[in-house]
This record gives sequence, C-alpha cells and structure tokens, in this order.
Amino acid sequence: MTNTAVQDALTVSALTSSLKLLLEDSFPAVCVTGEISNFKHHSSGHMYFSLKDEKSQLRCVMWRWQNQALRFIPEDGMQVILRGDISVYESRGEYQLVTQSMQPAGEGALLAAFEQLKARLASEGLFDSERKRPLPFQPERIGVITSQTGAAVRDIIRILHRRAPWVQIILWPVRVQGEGAASEIAAAIDGLNAHGQVDVIIAGRGGGSIEDLWAFNEEVVVRALANSVIPTISAVGHEVDVTLADFAADVRAPTPSGAAEQVVRDRQEMMERVSTSSSRLYNAVAGRISEHRQMLELLVSSHGFRRPLDLVTQKAQTVDEFTRRLLDTSARKLEQRTQALNGLAGRLNALSPLAVLERGYAVCRTTEGDIIRDAGILSFGDQLDVKFHKGQVACRVESPEGKRKMTKKTLRARKPSPGEDLRIDLFDE
Repeated sequence: MTNTAVQDALTVSALTSSLKLLLEDSFPAVCVTGEISNFKHHSSGHMYFSLKDEKSQLRCVMWRWQNQALRFIPEDGMQVILRGDISVYESRGEYQLVTQSMQPAGEGALLAAFEQLKARLASEGLFDSERKRPLPFQPERIGVITSQTGAAVRDIIRILHRRAPWVQIILWPVRVQGEGAASEIAAAIDGLNAHGQVDVIIAGRGGGSIEDLWAFNEEVVVRALANSVIPTISAVGHEVDVTLADFAADVRAPTPSGAAEQVVRDRQEMMERVSTSSSRLYNAVAGRISEHRQMLELLVSSHGFRRPLDLVTQKAQTVDEFTRRLLDTSARKLEQRTQALNGLAGRLNALSPLAVLERGYAVCRTTEGDIIRDAGILSFGDQLDVKFHKGQVACRVESPEGKRKMTKKTLRARKPSPGEDLRIDLFDE
C-alpha cells in the first residue's frame, strides 16, 4: 500500500459521520410499518426496539419526551406505523429510526390499544357509575362539540330546534379526526367548563372506521370528559360503534341525533304528558272526593255517629233524675227535721217557766231580784215585783201571813241552785 493510499484513508468515525449526514439528508422524514420486536422501555423513559417484517429489521428509538403522548403501550408482536427520521448511532455504526410518532397498524392493533387503555383508565375509576351525573331535566343552553361541516352538527341542530325551539345552542367547532383532533376536543370540553354558561355538553361526530373515530379513544379526551363539571353526552358514530368516550361521559347516545333527542323533551310530547297527567290528577281527585263523600254520608247515617248525641241526652236525663231525687230527699229530710224541731220546741215550751205563767201563775221577786218561795219571810210593807204571763207589777205586802221571819241572808240561802226546776217549785205544795 502506497503512502498516498494511507493518506487518503478515512477513519471509522469520519466514515460513520459521512454516512449519518448522507442518510439524514436523504431520508429527512419517513413513514414505515412493521412488527415490534425486542421492545425495551428503559428506566430513563426512552424506548428501544426493532421493527421487522418477513425479510428485514430496523433498529428504532423513541425518546421519553416523544413517547409520553402514546395512547397505548407498545408490545412485541404489535403491528405499528412509525414516523421519524433516519439517523446513525455512531458508537456502533448502526443506522436507526428516531421515532417521532407511533400508532397501531390495522384494526387488530387498534383494538389491542383500545383494550389496553380501557383497562388502565378503568382501574383509575374513570368509568365508575358513581361518577355519573343525571342530565338536567330541561336545559336552556346546550354546548355542542363537533365538526362544523359534518352531518352530525346539522342533525343535532335540526332536532333541537324541532323539539325545543327555545333552547340556545353553543357550537364549539373542532376537528374530529386526524392529527391534533383529540387535543382540540379535550380543549373544547375544558373551555365550555371554564365558560360555565351551558347546562349540558354533547361531544361527538358521525360514523366512520375505527381509525376515523380514534380521536374519541384518546386518553386526553377521556380524562376531559371524566373531569367535566358539566354533565356530558358522548355521541360518536353509529349505535354499533363504541369508544372510550362513551364510558367516560355521563350518558352515551347511540348517534348524534339520539343525543339531541335525549337531552331535551319534545314540546308536543310534553304537552301531551301534561294533558294526560292533568286528566289523571283530576280523575284521581274527583274519585277520592266522591269516595270520602260516600264514607261521610255513611258515617252520618250510622248508629255510631249518632251515639255521641244519645250519650249526651241520656246523661242529661240522668242529671234530671238525680236532681229530682235530691229535691225529694231534701224535702223529706227537711220535713223530718222540722217535725223533730217542733217536738223539741213543744217539750222546751212545756218546761219553760213562761208556760207555767201562761196557766195563771206568777213569780214574785224582791226589789233586789231574789225569788220569793216562802211567804213567811215577808214583812209588812216589803216591796215586791210580781211577773205575770204578760207584764209585771210592783206590789207591797199589806198583810203578811207567814209564821216565821227570815232575813235576807236566809232568803239568799234559800235561793235555788243552778239547774233547780222553777216549775216544780211553783207546783210544790
């Protein structure tokens, strides 16, 4: 080998750098599909794996700040579509794909990603029935998050105007598929909550493939629906289409039109319900009044209802009977007491000195009041007081006939003791 050949030789690093620049300039951005193998999620957050098909494989890397937005967890054997730049890892001299974005390839891979995210969010309780809130009975303002050019928004507006023309519709237009659609939908949900002027939110779109509807499976949309303070309705695709937004929203509608029918009551239907309810209420009240009237008439005509009056009249009659018996008893007792009193009065009158006087006897007393029982104690000229049955007179002794003379002391000694019967003395011989 000549000196010239040695001088023109490249170092490994120089050749690798040249190839790196050549590849990066030739393939600034590529989109490639294949099957994941040898997947490793490093503790640093970076992802390292290979993408292969039947004949070849490609080394790939996806940095932490780029894989944080992934809506699924990559696994070996998963078919994916990668978008990124071709570069060279100079330390090993290997070319690799620096992945900018990753999405499942094919319906099977999308369904696997769907089930992965569903299980993870369900474990956090985002789909629990306890979190669900009832829709307002008759909302006045309804927020609609959908594409402003799609058929869904026209169906929603048409049905709302027909069923409840007084309802105000606030449309927040967003992209409903493609790159960035999920972020716009989530921002619209947060915006209506911050606005706070709507009573309920409808978020949805018309039908399409699983790829078209995928924005409503994005984690950012699911969390926005779960965290909404305002009640939400998910109205995505057709009845057979199921998205994670359906699990997170308070109510799932089979279609956008179905959401409009669920959120408001039909005016004609409400009028018919009011009329029917009024008739039922009137009939129920009239029936109850008639029933109670019959019960009242039956009570009034029954013996039990008249019984209180009978009790009053019977008690009044009993009072009259007791009064008559009391008066009769009182009269009889009074008569008995009167007869007894008259008997006692007669006996008392018979024992009275006045009664003796009434028979012609008189009582003689000295001027000092002493009773004269013995004429022998009187002397000529003594003054006496004589009491008759009626009245009394003053007398003087003219002719005493007594056989013995007694002094006043003797006379007082002969004064009757208390209780001595004057009547007996008067009748003494």
